[in-house]
Amino acid sequence: MKFFNALRISLLASLASFSLVSVAHADNALQMELTANKVIKSTGGKVSYLPVSTAPAGTTIQYKATYTNTINKDINDLMVTLPIPANMIFTGEAIPASAQASTDGKNYADMPLMQKVNGKLVKTPLSEYRTLRWNIKLLPAMKSAAVALNTTVN
Repeated sequence: MKFFNALRISLLASLASFSLVSVAHADNALQMELTANKVIKSTGGKVSYLPVSTAPAGTTIQYKATYTNTINKDINDLMVTLPIPANMIFTGEAIPASAQASTDGKNYADMPLMQKVNGKLVKTPLSEYRTLRWNIKLLPAMKSAAVALNTTVN
């Protein structure tokens, strides 16, 4: 049940988490579809994905958001974010890898995030990552772009 609630929270947050820097578009110019899939890696290294609504601790889940430009004009500089649900831990895998991360949902930086601990600069634990953000430089008219992040059920 925790996973399903996290997915619902993530979906609601994601629906509200995009912005258009260039606003030469009509209302409803962008559609977003969010999916959650269990990541299955075979012994040969092949990766497959299965839709999931519940999962035990330790399961790897990929959240994927596909953004579709529904108008006949390009959309430039589309900023999109995906939250990491509270009961999930980011694995460090983001697609595309150009994502920036945040521990507070406000301040973003390139990964890996760094912090000072006892005067030394160290990597921020992945368990502290709360949101990822991507800049889709160009989403052509009538085309789609996808972003994704992998998490582990805590």
